[in-house]
Amino acid sequence: MRKKKTKIGLALGSGAARGLAHIGVLEALEKEDIPIDMIAGTSAGALVGALYAQGKDISLLENLAIDLGSKRFALLADPALPRTGLIQGRRIKEVLKSIVGGDIGFGDLRIPFACVATDVETGEEVVINQGSVLEGVRASISIPVIFTVVRWKGRYLVDGGLVNPVPVSVLKRMGADFIIAVNVTPDARERIHQVSEEGLEAKEPNIFNVIMQTIHIAAYQAVKSSLVGADVIIEPQVTHIGWGDFHRAPECILQGELATQGSISEIKRKLAD
Repeated sequence: MRKKKTKIGLALGSGAARGLAHIGVLEALEKEDIPIDMIAGTSAGALVGALYAQGKDISLLENLAIDLGSKRFALLADPALPRTGLIQGRRIKEVLKSIVGGDIGFGDLRIPFACVATDVETGEEVVINQGSVLEGVRASISIPVIFTVVRWKGRYLVDGGLVNPVPVSVLKRMGADFIIAVNVTPDARERIHQVSEEGLEAKEPNIFNVIMQTIHIAAYQAVKSSLVGADVIIEPQVTHIGWGDFHRAPECILQGELATQGSISEIKRKLAD
């Protein structure tokens, strides 16, 4: 199906709860025997990518997503003194540690992996591919204001979706020959249009909604440029799913699988070429 030396990279984008669609993408690629040689992830994509890169079974990832989605987010939130964020993030890190099986290093992963964060002082992209995987993921998912910033090598890091929501460029630098990009950041206007079509009245957003929507708007502006260089772009239909709808994990996963199935012929054709 592919040339021996072709290295396939998978870029998993940011998107909070919508990022659970990445699990369905991976499941569909596995079913079609499309191997992944390296992964780069941002925010939610970093979380799913790290677990898969370690060698976690897809069915396990799916069960974990559904299990965690059934729990209230408040159970994983540990309030912090509001210096750099409202939530410390230690409980989430502990949950990740229990899933991964310890605080492993990037060199221990079965598949080469890198995650993206943002330097909150300079606005620069920071690619993390060494040291603690948990620390890297924790930095990549650090939604500004909601989570406290992460100190890494003398820099203060927040969510990577601000600068590189779908890290195609990172895979290029890692040596990928063929890149499959997964974008789960839909146009905010599509969601508003959908609410209008369904005859629903828009609710006044709370502080968390305002923060997430602000980041979503910034990320969407950066999505088009971040997708440049991808050979195939997969875009699951998750516009109707809110950023915090983790309880809709099965639906997100299904949408990821369906979108990937629709792209399989294109992937195989381009790999053959």
